[in-house]
Amino acid sequence: MPQPVAASVNLQAPGRLHLGFLDPAGTLGRRYGSLGLAIEGFESRVSIGTAARNEVNAVGAPAQTEVARAAEFLRLLQRHSGRAEPLALTLDAVLPAHAGFGSGTQLALAIGRAFACWHRLDVSTPLLAQWLGRGKRSGIGIAGFEHGGLLLDGGPSADGTPAPLLARIPMPVAWRALVVQDATGHGLSGADETQAIAALPPLPQALAAEICHQALMRVLPGAASADFAAFASGVARIQNIMGEHFAPAQHGSAYTSAAVARLIGGVAQREPGAATGQSSWGPTGFAIVASQGAAEALVASLQAAELIAPGLEVRIVAARNHGAVIVDRREPVRGH
Repeated sequence: MPQPVAASVNLQAPGRLHLGFLDPAGTLGRRYGSLGLAIEGFESRVSIGTAARNEVNAVGAPAQTEVARAAEFLRLLQRHSGRAEPLALTLDAVLPAHAGFGSGTQLALAIGRAFACWHRLDVSTPLLAQWLGRGKRSGIGIAGFEHGGLLLDGGPSADGTPAPLLARIPMPVAWRALVVQDATGHGLSGADETQAIAALPPLPQALAAEICHQALMRVLPGAASADFAAFASGVARIQNIMGEHFAPAQHGSAYTSAAVARLIGGVAQREPGAATGQSSWGPTGFAIVASQGAAEALVASLQAAELIAPGLEVRIVAARNHGAVIVDRREPVRGH
């Protein structure tokens, strides 16, 4: 007979790369809007089960702030839903915090959807995001959680409603991303991020219009038709505009990490057709290429040139063309 499995709801939520804002100043009438990509190999995993009182545990050693944040998410869910039964929440894995993977949103939504499933609540993902204070700027974390793939959102509404998803395209399965992590640093978040954005001059309307044009007429059609050159050139141009715009908040550089900047510069020399850039505030950088073979050859070349500095980690991953995965390990409700 099979061994009994502890009653729980388990959820795996994907990490994502933020490829750029469309109009951070709202010069075209709606602020922010985002282009992003869900990726394999990086995820948050949580499980929920019964308990005598609320408790949050973690596997491994995530930052204590992540455990505290998870406890706050659980408290908010119980308050908004009116379901206050105590639960045991376990963080089985968490995305690197403040590194450009959307860790806060994915952790929040993973806990929120597991909570809703546990209580069999019919709650939409955007509403969960509102309950938990997520999606105030970018909507790609919400869309990536639900759908995966290459995503374009229209920016949040003035009343705080999370951004509508405008386009979702499955990425070609052969394409690969080199994800470059710098464990020695982190990107801006919270109040620091808000202050940094407020201190920047508005992105000129002409540049916002060009970003929108690149996204609509190069990046999305390139992915939809497996035209890598069109996709990569569009992403590279968006990243160039975004890098120059945000450089004053990043010590004058398009990259938060100098080591990541040097490595991505090395990529540009060896693979000039790659789609390169920084995800959100970094320090994570990326280089998207057309095949696994191209990715492996590029990593070998970077290693030979000693461009992978101590503290950097380079991983080759595929795009993720599906959203979160949930497993309900309980006996089904009688009659269902």
